Amino acid sequence: MNPHDYCQDKAAKSGSSFYYSFMFLPAERRQAITALYAFCREVDDVVDEVSDPGVARAKLAWWTEEIARVFRGSPQHPVGRALATAVHEFALEETLLLEVISGMRMDLDYNRYPDYATLEVYCHRVAGVVGLLAARIFGFSDPRTLDYARTLGIAFQHTNIIRDVGEDVRRNRIYIPLDELQRYGLTPDDLILLREDERFEQLMHAQIERAQATYDRALALLPTADRKSQRPGLIMAAIYRALLDEIERSRGKVLSRRVALTPLRKLWLAWKTWVRN
Repeated sequence: MNPHDYCQDKAAKSGSSFYYSFMFLPAERRQAITALYAFCREVDDVVDEVSDPGVARAKLAWWTEEIARVFRGSPQHPVGRALATAVHEFALEETLLLEVISGMRMDLDYNRYPDYATLEVYCHRVAGVVGLLAARIFGFSDPRTLDYARTLGIAFQHTNIIRDVGEDVRRNRIYIPLDELQRYGLTPDDLILLREDERFEQLMHAQIERAQATYDRALALLPTADRKSQRPGLIMAAIYRALLDEIERSRGKVLSRRVALTPLRKLWLAWKTWVRN
């Protein structure tokens, strides 16, 4: 299996909504964004699937070295080799790729976030930075598009956090800031015990409102000149905002189940967004 096929397989098997936003891109850009996505999945899987923190840190250190090899022209991993092509074609920055790894490393340092300021650093590293890299792959002419891309990435991460509250709790991780839990009269134990009462519903409503406001802020930053080239991000925004609507309709009950859109609905939203922009 060649490096690009490896990355394509990684993206397809993940079932992620991001896959739908890549479908309409020209081959060169599709291969590059798929390589970037596969890299993010590889380093994210380290912290999700490796139970020994020492081993996880060693694996992330290996990926730090692999990024250096990507820029020296000697990557070892299939994702590294595919990423090397993307780096060359789209001038992706080494510092940004390393910052993604730093974000994943935060998962080994924190399983609770005291406040939003701390969480925002994490969101910037694991998603805002990815937005900056993706914007280069999609193409832009106005530097203001980078502000849009970073903000949109953070909105995506807010959505992931909301969707995955129950799944994360089962991994002994809570990404909702502790001071916000306290504001609604909740503790981490309430989440662990799956208490989806009125307090939790109000908390989730506030989280959804913040995510939707972040999407609004991002979309307001996108210059008209780059709207067409940045359509993959707009597709993701349409899919993720529809997901937030579904979570709102479920009254925020994400502890006991995982709310998701069907593949057919994601495909419909992707096509509709592509042809409208």
